[in-house]
Amino acid sequence: MSGRVPAGSRSAGTLRVRELRITLPGPRGMADVVDGVSFDMVEGRTTGLIGESGSGKSLTAMAMVGLVPETAVVSGQVLLGDEDLLTAGRARIRQVRGTEISVVFQDPSTALNPTMTIGDQVGEILRSRGLSRSQARERAADLLEHVGIPDAANRVRAYPHEFSGGMRQRAMIALALAGGPRFILADEPTTALDVTVQARILDLLGRLRDEDHLSMLLVSHDLRVMSHVADDLVVMYAGRVCERGGAKAVLNRPLHPYTDALVRSVPSVHVESAIADPLPGSPANPFDRPAGCPFNPRCPRAEDRCRTEVPALREIAPGRLSACHFAELAERTSDTVPRN
Repeated sequence: MSGRVPAGSRSAGTLRVRELRITLPGPRGMADVVDGVSFDMVEGRTTGLIGESGSGKSLTAMAMVGLVPETAVVSGQVLLGDEDLLTAGRARIRQVRGTEISVVFQDPSTALNPTMTIGDQVGEILRSRGLSRSQARERAADLLEHVGIPDAANRVRAYPHEFSGGMRQRAMIALALAGGPRFILADEPTTALDVTVQARILDLLGRLRDEDHLSMLLVSHDLRVMSHVADDLVVMYAGRVCERGGAKAVLNRPLHPYTDALVRSVPSVHVESAIADPLPGSPANPFDRPAGCPFNPRCPRAEDRCRTEVPALREIAPGRLSACHFAELAERTSDTVPRN
């Protein structure tokens, strides 16, 4: 059974982010906390957006659907087909959000309305699409069943607090599917769940992507999550993309020292080592980036050039982009960067 709700007239093509820049006020004035981020979301594929806390990954995802602080200045392009959502206006963004593009939030306990039953919350979206009350109730039960909630016909009458954490997240996913979206933005959807439930939710997202022909953006700080489900990987550091490419290629052979450090810090992901190598230092502050490469204070292989010149994100090999001055050398050798 497919959980897709017929959407009538739908926008064609991929969802493309181009040179996204988000400026926020900080202690020293306005700062680009997201700086020139670009990537594509393609039907049937999961794009992973990964980085440490404060890297700008969640802000990037939320900006795609207009959910940014009022003080933010956003520029660049978010292209739904040929339409730039950043210039489309608030009314159009509200129309797109939940229909063309839906969001699965990190904490369903705050995203779900505690005073309404799960069925009523899903049904509210369905009724806004023209279904009668009885049709919406039946369709809501179908959607809950589609996301793996047992006894869905009866559970539609349950309230969020009557669900476990994993079941609340499944209900949140059903809510996201109710508008018949083409694109799903999942912001840390498994962070609050135990490992076993995490795996089940990730498997569910993968199944829904395939069965409903969705494109997904998965935001996470957890490399294990990305290795489980991502087809493509966008690695962010201090508000910028430092590496981009196919997930398997990026994880097996990183072309940026930050990505390399992330992989080495998770032994189950790194193909050559069973010993974790913790990432030293603290993440760069996007409001006070160091000169040159923002990763240079934490990079054990940084040279003088890294401390003065900002490396451009460029194609190193087909489908592989890196923002490291020495990425070409890394691509030709078994090491990731030259060692002093």
